[in-house]
Amino acid sequence: MTTPPHPAPAQVRAGQVLRNPKAWYFPGGIVALLALLLSLLYLGGVADPNGNLHRLPIGLVNADRGATVAGRPANLGARITAGIAGAPDPKEQVSWRVLDPAGAQDQLASGRLDGVLEVPDGFTAAVEGLGATGPQPPAHPTVNVLTNPGVGSLASSLASSIAQTAAHQASLQLGGSLTSAAAASPQSGAPGGTQSGAARLLLADPIAVSVQVGHPIGSHSGLGLTAFYYTLLLVLSGFLGANIISNGVDVGLGYADSEIGPWHTRRPVVPINRTQTLLAKWGMSVGLAVVTTSLVMVGGIAIIGIDASHIPLLWVFSFCATSAVGLGVQAINAAFGGIGQLVSMFVFVAVALPSSGATIPLQALPTFYRWLAVFEPMRQLSDGTRAILYFDARADAGLVRAWVMIAIAVVLALAFGLAVTRYYDRKGLHRMVPTIV
Repeated sequence: MTTPPHPAPAQVRAGQVLRNPKAWYFPGGIVALLALLLSLLYLGGVADPNGNLHRLPIGLVNADRGATVAGRPANLGARITAGIAGAPDPKEQVSWRVLDPAGAQDQLASGRLDGVLEVPDGFTAAVEGLGATGPQPPAHPTVNVLTNPGVGSLASSLASSIAQTAAHQASLQLGGSLTSAAAASPQSGAPGGTQSGAARLLLADPIAVSVQVGHPIGSHSGLGLTAFYYTLLLVLSGFLGANIISNGVDVGLGYADSEIGPWHTRRPVVPINRTQTLLAKWGMSVGLAVVTTSLVMVGGIAIIGIDASHIPLLWVFSFCATSAVGLGVQAINAAFGGIGQLVSMFVFVAVALPSSGATIPLQALPTFYRWLAVFEPMRQLSDGTRAILYFDARADAGLVRAWVMIAIAVVLALAFGLAVTRYYDRKGLHRMVPTIV
């Protein structure tokens, strides 16, 4: 007796799926949560840089040697810098660092200062010259604001604005003293003893501000942003490369299907445990990091022409950074399975970008982001890239910290990945082999 064939199951239509509430629960919940979290993460970090500003590092330099004013030795530069450093700052928005000229230049050249306010030599003598008479009006005594575009355009702009505001306030305070002294002794040797209207205005606000670049970078440095985008390329190369490799290895070993358009393939299953699979993925991630690192440099430096120095060091750093990201992504994917890509996306991209300090300086971010920046990879890698590209690969420009954090990341990725996969293997939690239904 022949068994009649089973009737083919009725085909489910799209409308039936859409009307089933259970089909919406998981993707709808995940997508809604992602939209909310990403909006909070990205917009929360950039909404109010001035309001979040905390201890922005600005140098304060007095290079004035003083002069004789009204028959007495004086150093108005020291008076001005002391007044600025001691001015009330209840929110601690600025960290004024009193330095000598050489120290300020050194910290500009290592990226430890976002700008400098400098009272130059001859300042007191220039103030004394305001009382001189002659066919030409006396010149403004000048202070210098030195910018540092290598730390990023926004950080340098914030520092420049703060320094200029401080110089203007100091000018008004000095002008009040000079005006009072001139009024009390109009015939004395005080500046402005015989005043015209223009002279009185000059005396009331005597200080001019000259804005100069304190540590120049190349014209093809994107106003200090090429380091950020170069770092982003390294992170994306490691992140995307690891996920593509993970899927490709699973397809090759028979643990995942391959679908390209209408073509579907399934390979025979290769008997391999989770630990050995992870080791294979790690090896491919490191191997292909050689290719991606080289091509990023070819595209950015050889073709686009961004300013870059220390090319061999930049290649080694880029390779190690990309490899570290790849190792971390593979470890997370091995531990979390299907949601591993989502977890690694948050760790290496979603949370890392707003806490990198590369576009919005860390000092202008909310406290939560500054805490994330302690360990999130983008901050560490962007500091190292910036040090190589803009600050002559100086160790104290963030390069040493970047190397240390790369080493820590590699050790943690290896330890975490091996611990989890060996645990799964010991417990017999083998990967499920797909079957045809």
